[in-house]
Amino acid sequence: MSNESLFAKAQQFIPAGVNSPVRAFRAVGGAPRFIARGEGACMWDTEGRRYIDYIGSWGAMVAGHAHPEVVAAVCAAARNGLSFGAPTEAEIEMAELLCQLLPGMELVRLVSSGTEATMTALRLARGYTGRSRVIKFEGCYHGHADSLLVKAGSGALTFGQPSSSGVPPEIAAHTLVLDYNDAGQLSRTFAECGKDIAAVIVEPVAGNMNLVAPEPEFLRTMRELCTKYGAVLILDEVMTGFRVGLTGAQGRYGIQPDLTTLGKVIGGGMPVGAFGGRRDIMQKIAPLGPVYQAGTLSGNPVAVAAGLATLKLVQAPGFYEKLGASTRALTEGLATAAKKHSVAFSAQAIGGMFGIYFRASVPRGFAEVMQCDKEMFNRFFHAMLERGVHFAPSAYEAGFVSAAHGAQDIGATIRAADAVFATLGK
Repeated sequence: MSNESLFAKAQQFIPAGVNSPVRAFRAVGGAPRFIARGEGACMWDTEGRRYIDYIGSWGAMVAGHAHPEVVAAVCAAARNGLSFGAPTEAEIEMAELLCQLLPGMELVRLVSSGTEATMTALRLARGYTGRSRVIKFEGCYHGHADSLLVKAGSGALTFGQPSSSGVPPEIAAHTLVLDYNDAGQLSRTFAECGKDIAAVIVEPVAGNMNLVAPEPEFLRTMRELCTKYGAVLILDEVMTGFRVGLTGAQGRYGIQPDLTTLGKVIGGGMPVGAFGGRRDIMQKIAPLGPVYQAGTLSGNPVAVAAGLATLKLVQAPGFYEKLGASTRALTEGLATAAKKHSVAFSAQAIGGMFGIYFRASVPRGFAEVMQCDKEMFNRFFHAMLERGVHFAPSAYEAGFVSAAHGAQDIGATIRAADAVFATLGK
């Protein structure tokens, strides 16, 4: 069946025909590609068309699609049973490895998604501090828990309003929404109501308003203020964990959080999430403490097997050096091609993540991301898709390179972009 006919059929049984909103192509128009299989740096749709993939299951496929060692680990685990609802040795191995690799992680609990991880981390922070208020940042996404689906209020220090129907205003009212990379605003907020703040949650490298790099003063100030006022600093590394480096963004930028949330790469393409951090905070989680959390499929043996196999691969010498070099080659090549055709364009790479912006300079926050030329991106996206290159179907999403992307894939992408920029620059 064609992508269009599958999309039409899907809409008869699935809201908007997709099981996650961005897959619907509503931001760019047209029908999404229904994927039949993936291998290495590429995936194929049901019509048999091949695409160089820069979505990578939204960052999870750091080793590439269907890596033989990951597939073998999944098959071996599945032969022993799919789920038990009881502890397995592999869970211990995963927990021990995460605590070894990430600074400050003393205890960790596995869950099944990043949303579960961030939702529970906030509940834990509130239970630990006895406070209710939370700070998040405009443009950062931390899953679809009620208290995190919040947009900025009318002023810098006003409480947020629900950004989704179904979220009671009284829940959103406990969340303050500030500007990413604005250390001064953060300091003023703590000075005004620091004794009431339970936690600050942040993407240490923002990836859900496109890629926005943190300014050192921003993260440093955040750490200092949380320590001073007794708030819990939560680094949401669901996207950045083992994607920007072996020790995550916290290791890359030298910021030790109180709690960390993880997902994507630690599942290797299977549904796994985790939250962990300081022992005194984590001991508040049930059954040790009064903060409740549970999950039938938490630490699922097949998913953990995929994650362990992936984490083994990323520890190979030179893994992140090669991944970073490939990602930089992509962004530098795209920027050069755009400049050649006088297209307002910029790009940046951090580890295996990248951002492309139809704007003359790289944005440093949400407001500047919103200045990008969305219509130009949409034209670029569809033209690249026709040439067999699949970027994220939104101008406001980061992109991902895997270890399977070689010089041939990067070169083919840049040549395709050069041809597209030639048409956009007219």
